[in-house]
Amino acid sequence: MQLKTMPKKKPLSAGRAPLFLFLCQMISALDVPLDLVQPPTITQQSPKDYIIDPRENIVIQCEAKGKPPPSFSWTRNGTHFDIDKDPLVTMKPGSGTLVINIMSEGKAETYEGVYQCTARNERGAAVSNNIVVRPSRSPLWTKERLEPIILRSGQSLVLPCRPPIGLPPAIIFWMDNSFQRLPQSERVSQGLNGDLYFSNVLPEDTREDYICYARFNHTQTIQQKQPISLKVISAKSSKERPPTFLTPEGNESHKEELRGNVLSLECIAEGLPTPVIYWIKEDGTLPVNRTFYRNFKKTLQIIHVSEADSGNYQCIAKNALGAVHHTISVTVKAAPYWIVAPHNLVLSPGENGTLICRANGNPKPRISWLTNGVPVEIALDDPSRKIDGDTIMFSNVQESSSAVYQCNASNKYGYLLANAFVNVLAEPPRILTSANTLYQVIANRPALLDCAFFGSPMPTIEWFKGTKGSALHEDIYVLHDNGTLEIPVAQKDSTGTYTCVARNKLGMAKNEVHLEIKDPTRFIKQPEYAVVQRGSKVSFECKVKHDHTLIPTILWLKDNGELPNDERFSVDKDHLVVSDVKDEDGGTYTCAANTTLDSVSASAVLRVVAPTPTPAPIYDVPNPPFDLELTNQLDKSVQLTWTPGDDNNSPITKFIIEYEDAMHEAGLWRHQAEVSGTQTTAQLKLSPYVNYSFRVMAENSIGRSVPSEASEQYLTKAAEPDQNPTAVEGLGTEPDNLVITWKPLNGFQSNGPGLQYKVSWRQKDGDDEWTSVVVANVSKYIVSGTPTFVPYLIKVQALNDVGFAPEPAAVMGHSGEDLPMVAPGNVRVSVVNSTLAEAHWDPVPPKSVRGHLQGYRIYYWKAQSSSKRNRRHIEKKILTFQGSKTHGMLPGLQPYSHYVLNVRVVNGKGEGPASADRGFHTPEGVPSAPSSLKIVNPTLDSLTLEWDPPSHPNGILTEYILKYQPINSTHELGPLVDLKIPANKTRWTLKNLNFSTRYKFYFYAQTSVGSGSQITEEAITTVDEAMASRQVDIATQGWFIGLMCAVALLILILLIVCFIRRNKGGKYPVKEKEDAHADPEIQPMKEDDGTFGEYSDAEDHKPLKKGSRTPSDRTVKKEDSDDSLVDYGEGVNGQFNEDGSFIGQYSGKKEKEPAEGNESSEAPSPVNAMNSFV
Repeated sequence: MQLKTMPKKKPLSAGRAPLFLFLCQMISALDVPLDLVQPPTITQQSPKDYIIDPRENIVIQCEAKGKPPPSFSWTRNGTHFDIDKDPLVTMKPGSGTLVINIMSEGKAETYEGVYQCTARNERGAAVSNNIVVRPSRSPLWTKERLEPIILRSGQSLVLPCRPPIGLPPAIIFWMDNSFQRLPQSERVSQGLNGDLYFSNVLPEDTREDYICYARFNHTQTIQQKQPISLKVISAKSSKERPPTFLTPEGNESHKEELRGNVLSLECIAEGLPTPVIYWIKEDGTLPVNRTFYRNFKKTLQIIHVSEADSGNYQCIAKNALGAVHHTISVTVKAAPYWIVAPHNLVLSPGENGTLICRANGNPKPRISWLTNGVPVEIALDDPSRKIDGDTIMFSNVQESSSAVYQCNASNKYGYLLANAFVNVLAEPPRILTSANTLYQVIANRPALLDCAFFGSPMPTIEWFKGTKGSALHEDIYVLHDNGTLEIPVAQKDSTGTYTCVARNKLGMAKNEVHLEIKDPTRFIKQPEYAVVQRGSKVSFECKVKHDHTLIPTILWLKDNGELPNDERFSVDKDHLVVSDVKDEDGGTYTCAANTTLDSVSASAVLRVVAPTPTPAPIYDVPNPPFDLELTNQLDKSVQLTWTPGDDNNSPITKFIIEYEDAMHEAGLWRHQAEVSGTQTTAQLKLSPYVNYSFRVMAENSIGRSVPSEASEQYLTKAAEPDQNPTAVEGLGTEPDNLVITWKPLNGFQSNGPGLQYKVSWRQKDGDDEWTSVVVANVSKYIVSGTPTFVPYLIKVQALNDVGFAPEPAAVMGHSGEDLPMVAPGNVRVSVVNSTLAEAHWDPVPPKSVRGHLQGYRIYYWKAQSSSKRNRRHIEKKILTFQGSKTHGMLPGLQPYSHYVLNVRVVNGKGEGPASADRGFHTPEGVPSAPSSLKIVNPTLDSLTLEWDPPSHPNGILTEYILKYQPINSTHELGPLVDLKIPANKTRWTLKNLNFSTRYKFYFYAQTSVGSGSQITEEAITTVDEAMASRQVDIATQGWFIGLMCAVALLILILLIVCFIRRNKGGKYPVKEKEDAHADPEIQPMKEDDGTFGEYSDAEDHKPLKKGSRTPSDRTVKKEDSDDSLVDYGEGVNGQFNEDGSFIGQYSGKKEKEPAEGNESSEAPSPVNAMNSFV
């Protein structure tokens, strides 16, 4: 029901959402879209206390919005102000702002008074504050004769200022005849009333030009009092005395201040020696962050005072002879201020609502209500309204209940006036946030997704992620009252599309936004602390890692400022290098890396050291010149003479002379001249009316000296200006005015007092005489009542009290532009291709442009897709073609779509009326890639494909093309298979595929124009589970590895034994072996009590086909087993000796049967056996 503007962070559960949203209706400010009917709202008005410049036209502002647009009326001093009866008063069109033309005739004082504006339409009336209009005043000092003041050293003194009472009050300061501010200190200072206080006078206070100045900022004028002469007579010894207060008088005083203002308390004491001032607050402490001391602690200021600052404040003046106290009792009063200001209320017919107006103040303010500007006591009765003090309750409202209510809170110190409307509407929800907004957020930071909304009754808001899913109410989300969704810590998986849905009983609206999460920027290498010797080189390194879609910028800083502008500093991609390091290069160097979303910085300190210097002559910059003297003082020249300082072993090459203009630019030294190092005098050219001081600097090969002491001052005579203002321009800001602006002369260029400007203008193409006006202290003049967009000749001439500057050249300007009157005609469109069209139009007549022709602007938008698959509204696009072009290309169109366009002419004021809408169609194009492709339900010999149609079909789909091919274990691609699928299918099953095989799929859609982009995917058919369960790789079993190690060790031992026996010349006693072990299978040879022969069963040594892990039928052939060493040796029949001593020991068994197929005749080694089982 409302658009929330102040987000209120609150986790929201599904059950509590309606309650919170209902409460928001009562407490939040409303902003009704301007296309809906609504009462007026005051959007801009002049201040309550409106002080005007009597030299300029009076403009009293009153702007308001509403639907229908409001009409305006004014009261003056409580009665209707009929502006039609006063020819000097006009009201701006479409506005309530009054313009009172007193520049040509009339006086500002005539229009003093209290003004109030009313904005009214059929739904109610809003009123402005009472605007008190007063002209500023800057009166002169009254003539008075001031007698010289003669005092003895040590006495106290107060020099009165007593400035004239102006509006607004003047700013006071004391200066001498040379416009130099008089120095102030703990002994001499200016009080809040403008008087100059001396705690005790000294002989150096003697002077004849103590002048009090009053500056009136509003009129930019300065008035001065007659100079006061003071002579202080030296005394051999001044009698010391304890302090007494010059101001305030007595021991106690009272001060009253308003809440929110600045409280200023002042104590100025006299005494000898000069007293020091201290401040305390009785029964309390001074507020730490709001207390300031001014004027050498003689003034205590507390900003933003509140009622808690009331109390007794004590100032203490001390010197060596004693102390004196003064207590100031402070009372803080308060003009009315808001506790709860009334806010606009939008209700649906039959709903209830409340307006609350709660204010505080001291004294307590009185609350009164008005409706449509009329006190509720005499207004028409409304049965839906009930008033209870500061609250108005509404029940069962109807459309007739719509009105604007005014709450007035007032006491003796001021008033508050607030307008709040009640608008009864029945509106379905609408979402005001732009569609498809993209948000980019750094990972692990909060993400805020906006959903500004409006509706009546109040809509409920829900958020969803993706196209499917439930509303987001988990703990990781926060739903703000204004519809914003917050993800407190966004992660990579937070990326996606989010949908905001607003619902009320009249309908539903939704909007999609997109969120992207980016990697943070971080340092890989950052600068490190370095200590280097003077004259060497140092390098700082800085490398960062960042999100690949963001481009960082690297900035190097020194001591938090820019790097010195010195060629010794060089920066490349990752390094800062400083060559020939100097002492001043020491400091803190910072590398700052910034992207559009985040920034990081790292710093390191550079310390510069030097080896022990060898004795050498001291070379340095020169000492400054001295003994400056001015001679031959003429109106426009003077001769300056000086004495050079020591050159410090390096000859002086030149002298640089600078000047200060103490009258116009005190403290600012500018370049005057340069002379050779052999000269000690210079003839200087001067400008009129400048109070010159000069100084000189010497320069040698080492550098430049410090400046010399300043010379005596020399004031040149005034003369007429020798130049005119520059940058003169004439441009209108409204259709009926001409604003003339210029760059004013500075004080140095004025050449004399009383600088003014003569502004002249006339129409370029007419025979009118020049119209002129003389103005001062401004750089702009507005000519009103001009015809629209007419060329003018303009001149601005400088003058002062002495005379005029040379006649200036005229420049051309134009009065204000107005919106064009005519729309371009004969608009036509030619379609170039499916994404490009060209628009043509006839130019408008030049006179109808009413301004500088800037070009033509085309608005075009997609009205409806020809395929009727996408009817979503798309925002209008705008293209501007500069100058007088009458045709333009429209790129980026969507194929197979219906577009509408119109054309408008543009000038400096804005756009003219639109041409008649012209529609056109774009032909078909190729489609985009299918939105998704998934492979589901894999089996031994089939795969099922599911897909979503292309998001942009760009025409009528004719069919889908599927291509696929197998991929073997070495990633080689097999033959490609093509398949055409009807366009109405979104699922297809492929059969007769190989089991346990990876396939790659290429999938795309086609229209009559051609094929679109493809999408690819890979999938694998399933494996036979029964066979897979038998394929156990025993090579990875621990017992098998141990067994193979034991066999290898046994064979090694047998080989060693045989070798020893052979060397002894004996034969291996086979018979003895057979007697000891009748059956070699029953008890084979053992080692270390470990039964070697029991590791295997009948299936442990079955041979496999060569080059294959298992036979092609996935079965293992059962074969006989024996324990012959043939299975583990490299020969046949276990022959280890040439003489056959080992032959036959384990060969009593029958030989193995040959294996099937092309099995190798060589028995497998233990390693081969381990690698043969799956």
